[in-house]
Amino acid sequence: MNLVTAHDYAWIRASPLFRHMMESGYTLTLIQGRTPREVLRTMGAEPRGTGKGAAGLMEADDAHRAEVDGDYWDESYVAGAFGTPGENGDWTLVLGFDGGLGVSAPHAETLPKNGRVVAHSTNGGKPIHLFHWFEDGELRMTFEDPSSRDGNTPDELVPLLREVGFPLTAEGEHDESAPDVDRKAAGFALAERLTGIRVTEAALQDARYELGLVPEQPAEEWTGLVIDITDAHGERLHGEWTYEEIATASDRARREANAPVVITYNEPSRTTRSEPETGE
Repeated sequence: MNLVTAHDYAWIRASPLFRHMMESGYTLTLIQGRTPREVLRTMGAEPRGTGKGAAGLMEADDAHRAEVDGDYWDESYVAGAFGTPGENGDWTLVLGFDGGLGVSAPHAETLPKNGRVVAHSTNGGKPIHLFHWFEDGELRMTFEDPSSRDGNTPDELVPLLREVGFPLTAEGEHDESAPDVDRKAAGFALAERLTGIRVTEAALQDARYELGLVPEQPAEEWTGLVIDITDAHGERLHGEWTYEEIATASDRARREANAPVVITYNEPSRTTRSEPETGE
């Protein structure tokens, strides 16, 4: 039985490669039963040859970014993929310094024939760390905070989340009494529990990557807006609005802004003063 926990990934905090991943934003994806070329093809990536180790991947990605017009925000990036043995067969590991865009749902739904996709990501300097688990194209669980999970079976892995070190109660809620844990290390450990693949710095540094330029993905249509802010005093502002509510409010504001301005002028009232009587 694989008993890996967050402690087994303590190496990430001393790793220059992991530091680069955190600073630039990354996505690390593990795909069951597909070759590196099949994965890159499914992602719509343009072949860019091979790269020797993580240094070759970073060099290819830096070269691509140097070609991009600085006046335009381009979310395309160079991804590197290599094959690795894992649980129940061969897997492909894909690493991309993509700013933490995370695994694309359409890609994850089509990548596995009958298998599993596991991914974790960070968006580069900002505290957004995502984890995704797909099974046969179905999003089974995703989270930023492990105590607030989503997906079709969000609670199925609660015992496993607790085993690798996430501070959760048996019901899957945040456990205030649990010891603190490096949540990125716990995410690596959870990925290993689900795939059987031990990710090491040497594996990432020394692999020969198939390279591909992943194009910018079309923006997804949004259905609503959530604002959730807690200030320094612990006061929380939480609001949710649907697309229809925002569109209605925007239309109303637009009509009010374009309406003609009517200025009314009220003359001051005049008082009639009687002339003083004069004696004749």
